[in-house]
Amino acid sequence: MAKMHSRKKGTSGSKKPLKKVKPTWIRYKPKEIEMLVTKLAKEGQTASMIGITLRDSYGIPDVQLLAGKSVTSILAEKKILPKLPEDMVALMKKALAVKKHLETNKHDMSALRGLQLTESKIKRNIKYYKAIKKIPIDFKYEPDNLKMYTE
Repeated sequence: MAKMHSRKKGTSGSKKPLKKVKPTWIRYKPKEIEMLVTKLAKEGQTASMIGITLRDSYGIPDVQLLAGKSVTSILAEKKILPKLPEDMVALMKKALAVKKHLETNKHDMSALRGLQLTESKIKRNIKYYKAIKKIPIDFKYEPDNLKMYTE
């Protein structure tokens, strides 16, 4: 599938294994994996960083396969899920960085175009997350108050 804001296909990225079989070398039980996820979340890591930490440090290749639940569903059960979804916060941080860049480089038109594309992605995501009720219906995106969302 083609990317929305470029003429490229965007085929690179990590792939999940085809076999959905529990690996034999895993020594963690589902309850222990849930405890690790909550511990890492309380340390301030995002859901994707938790998955990467579990993969690299603990040797857990797939949380959903071993625990029966995804990282975000575990966080939702424990009521430690952040208010805004992770991809929204990442896009807002990106927009904030580009705005900061544009303050010092006012004539950088490609950066201005990047800011426009990023903000349109944010608005599309807000529309989607309101539809599935992940964020409140009265949520307003204000580009001037970006720092408030990213902290």
